[in-house]
Amino acid sequence: MTTLLVFERLLAHRKASAVAAELGLTPPGVSHALKRLRDVFEDDLFLRRPHGLEPTAFALALAPRVQRAIEELRDGLSPPAAFDPSTAEALVRIGAFDYELATLLPRLVGVASRQAPGIRIVARAIGRDEALAALAASELDLAIGFFWRTPETTLLTELYREDYVAVARGRDAIARKPLTLARYCAAPHVLVSPSGELSGIVDDVLRQNGRSRRVIAATPLFLPALAMVRETGAIATVPSRLAKRFAGAFGLSILKLPFEVRPFQVSLARHRRNARSAMHDWLAQTLLGIAAA
Repeated sequence: MTTLLVFERLLAHRKASAVAAELGLTPPGVSHALKRLRDVFEDDLFLRRPHGLEPTAFALALAPRVQRAIEELRDGLSPPAAFDPSTAEALVRIGAFDYELATLLPRLVGVASRQAPGIRIVARAIGRDEALAALAASELDLAIGFFWRTPETTLLTELYREDYVAVARGRDAIARKPLTLARYCAAPHVLVSPSGELSGIVDDVLRQNGRSRRVIAATPLFLPALAMVRETGAIATVPSRLAKRFAGAFGLSILKLPFEVRPFQVSLARHRRNARSAMHDWLAQTLLGIAAA
């Protein structure tokens, strides 16, 4: 950059001493930069005359290209312009499980439609490992979920901590009294299992207490699980935010679990390449606000 600036200022001033003073260089520093330019372009570029330095025809022809290069470097090295959601134009790709897609994404799209109408959001239902791989491959901009192991290239922003509740049909007897451990274990269960297994974290907790439950169906998604509970009279153990948001729509009651299940952290993940992206910061702050509300 300094060498190109020396060339530009020599064209303007035609005196090495004036260029040195303007750029904060010594006269030998200007001479050294000019020598490098001459070696690169294999031309004298500037000829010494009594009145100063006279540019050669090659230097004059080169001048517009040097000027453009300097302007591009200045643009590239300058801080990015402040992000204005009202004028931003972007396609944002977000990956998450159906729980986060159902509880967070509708409100994010609502905020974006009002505050950032030029931002379009594409959501993908995707598991955590696939989401991290998609972030690394630039196939996703953001991922939302529970990430207990992440590569060094991933940045996490905790959105909230979540716990579990049980849901059952409001008209069924199990929903009319506090849920005991015996009644919980005796009931048929619908399990949300992305892997297709018929056991999960709840079964680990029950096993530690010498108990078990009967799972009659497994589904990879939460909303179908709520529909199955409505149709069968079984119960399901689901994240509390999902239950608060959708249980009423399915005619279900929310029941406190009769045992402790460790809560989990829901986080926003992005790749380090976007660590200083003002748009990604805006999306993160918006999701934090949604989660807090």
